[in-house]
Amino acid sequence: MPGSLDDSLAKSQPPTGETGPDQAQKAKDAFSPAQREPLAYHGVKYEPGVTFAAQDNLAKLPIPELETTLQKYMNVLEPLQTKKEQHDTSKAVEDFAKGEGPELQSRLKKYATGKTSYIEQFCELPSHTPLQVASTDRRPGYDSYLNFDNPVVLNLNPFFLLEDDPTPARNNQVTRAASLVVSALCFVRAVRKEELPPDTLRGNPLCMYQYSRMFGTARVPTDNGCHIAQDSGSKHIVVLCKGQFYWFDVLDDNSDLIMTEKDLAINLQVIVDDAEDTPIHEAARGALGVLSTENRKIWAGLRDVLNRDEDSNNAECLNIVDSSLFILCLDYTEPTLSSQLCTNMLCGTSEVIKGVQVGTCTNRWYDKMQIIVCKNGSAGINFEHTGIDGHTVLRFASDVYTDTILRFAKSINGLAPSLWSSTSPDPSKRDPDSFGDVSTTPHKLEWDMLPELSTALRFAETRLADLIQQSEFRTLEFPGYGKNFMTSMGFSPDAFVQMAFQAAYYGLYGRVENTYEPAMTKVFLHGRTEAVRVVSHESADFVRTFWAEKSPVEKIDALRKACEKHVKHTKECAKAQGQDRHLYALYCVWQRAVDEEGAEAASSNGLSSDGATSPVDGSSSPTTGERPASHGGQSKSVSPSPAGKQPTQQMPALFADGGWDRINNTILSTSNCGNPALRHFGFGPTSGDGFGIGYIIKDDSVSICASSKHRQTQRYVDAVESYFLEIRKLLRSTRKAGSRDKGASRAREAEGRPDVLGKKGRAVSKTTNVARDESNGNEEEEDDGLAGYGFFDAGMLIQALKANEDERDRPLEKSLARKAQVGKKLRLSEY
Repeated sequence: MPGSLDDSLAKSQPPTGETGPDQAQKAKDAFSPAQREPLAYHGVKYEPGVTFAAQDNLAKLPIPELETTLQKYMNVLEPLQTKKEQHDTSKAVEDFAKGEGPELQSRLKKYATGKTSYIEQFCELPSHTPLQVASTDRRPGYDSYLNFDNPVVLNLNPFFLLEDDPTPARNNQVTRAASLVVSALCFVRAVRKEELPPDTLRGNPLCMYQYSRMFGTARVPTDNGCHIAQDSGSKHIVVLCKGQFYWFDVLDDNSDLIMTEKDLAINLQVIVDDAEDTPIHEAARGALGVLSTENRKIWAGLRDVLNRDEDSNNAECLNIVDSSLFILCLDYTEPTLSSQLCTNMLCGTSEVIKGVQVGTCTNRWYDKMQIIVCKNGSAGINFEHTGIDGHTVLRFASDVYTDTILRFAKSINGLAPSLWSSTSPDPSKRDPDSFGDVSTTPHKLEWDMLPELSTALRFAETRLADLIQQSEFRTLEFPGYGKNFMTSMGFSPDAFVQMAFQAAYYGLYGRVENTYEPAMTKVFLHGRTEAVRVVSHESADFVRTFWAEKSPVEKIDALRKACEKHVKHTKECAKAQGQDRHLYALYCVWQRAVDEEGAEAASSNGLSSDGATSPVDGSSSPTTGERPASHGGQSKSVSPSPAGKQPTQQMPALFADGGWDRINNTILSTSNCGNPALRHFGFGPTSGDGFGIGYIIKDDSVSICASSKHRQTQRYVDAVESYFLEIRKLLRSTRKAGSRDKGASRAREAEGRPDVLGKKGRAVSKTTNVARDESNGNEEEEDDGLAGYGFFDAGMLIQALKANEDERDRPLEKSLARKAQVGKKLRLSEY
């Protein structure tokens, strides 16, 4: 029999001389610190140096074989061309392979010797000196970013729209902004102390070089192109409010935070109150941030005006802005619709009252990363894209958003985990002398509005307003299904959504057009992206099949083949085996050769590893010819080259062919970049007759932001939504009976066993949950995570080229006949 209650109590008494608290402490000490405080020990601690620890072990970006690249080039062009165009391109490629191609390939390999990346300097020319750039000869066409002369707003800078703070009380402007700034500064600290865990892909570390260039950097225009300037010791931020500039220090010399979130909120409220004292019409006249939206050469000239006197107030103000960690933009507007929020984050609003621009477009500085917070707390990021890609800024945005949540959780439970390996000492408990030479009081920048600046500001604002009025943005937040459903059906989510863009466009226009998607190549040292040309023979066959009178099985089979082709192509590009970057590098090598002090210098000198001229080995006969009329004049004779066949001033047939223009004129510029921390991601169209499409594939939804120069953007977005619904219907009709959703709980499988069938009650099912019971039994296609991250330079290569001829109109593909039946509904309405 069990012992009595008295016996049990007697056994539980502590030994003689040991008190109850002593016994409790002893029991507690028997557990490890991690067991006692699981929240506090939840995160993995990283030692300083971990951020860039794998850099030296990363492979260099490989230069593909010329023959392979040329074949891929023809493959991606074929679905976009007529038979005659295919013939012309094939002839141009053949001539290039037998002519200049091998010599340019050899020069490219020699140029890449000692370089971290063979393409990097053609895409940008970095500077490593604080707010300076080395004296380097810059020529048009050397890079796709820094020689881009058009305004960066709506052309280059992408945006992220963050989800709202999950605690509604914190979704007011000052509180949200202060919270985001603190989290951003924690990220800066982690990067500078090299405690930020490296990005990984399937456990393998990725290149982290871009993180060293996120903060304290600015894109600085000059007459010969732009350069990247950086102050690696920057300690202050610049706050823009109603077009007025303020600054204060936020870090000490050790990159530790010197202000609490409460201190920051006080500073920001002081700035908002001060900005309110200046009537907005008056403030607009001094909103010099608008000048950063100008044509780059015009902006370079205006910067010269600001820097005319090195000791002037304007020069000092400009340096404070350029060298700041980042810009915080506090907007006075409260957009509520998704499309309005996206517009505000990408280019700001345009609102003219009594002839004065009072929109938020005047409250920006586009040459730097900007954190934008609206009056209602809605927040986003607009970033200068030269040195960093979307994947890098996505990590920043995600970590900042996560940290704001964790810090709030820590205010509730002090044992809540932290995102950071180490944190700054509490600023409120530090000795003020330990901060060093800092200024935490906000200061307003007072620009000297010279007559030429006032005039330029007026012209820049009206031109910017034109650009904004010429563009439109529409969003789709599709709640029907997302990644879970797509993978349960055996599809790569990215490929699945890409085919939606193809089918929707074909349904509206009856043709396929050049489509771009970036594939991340950060598995390589200083890797960025490679261009995935989405249109293939398989994708073209799918959209025609989808819109034809075909059976559901035929349509789904065609979709599966198109998606499999897209996944294969994407993986090749992620391994740096695409065609775009390689061909562009060859073009740049050709141009550099013929530009080196004229054709004579190019023929007598090769290229050294740093881009300067140096002798090369070998010999060949010269080739001569005329430059195309669009390049002006006759070419010079070219002397024999010791390195083989010498490039001439006549543009190689490959780059003069219409196919080169076609592949560099992107109609559907797309990028998949996001996660649950983001509501939307987007950018402007890269072509006047195209769409810019940023999208985020979440577990159970898809978010899309589409932009265009008023090309029926809403209609296109509606077509994408209709496709999503239609293809779900087709998948339902073709799924195999008895298949199980791979994402379903194992407990669901038990429901079919005999021993549970006898239980009373009616089973309740949610018929609208499309992620359940819709698997077709195929193996899940692994989403490799390589496609989409980092909107790069889709369609920008054409900016570096001079068009050889006006783009030829393409005949519409033959429409697929469908029997007209009176009263029959259109297929996309059958859901």
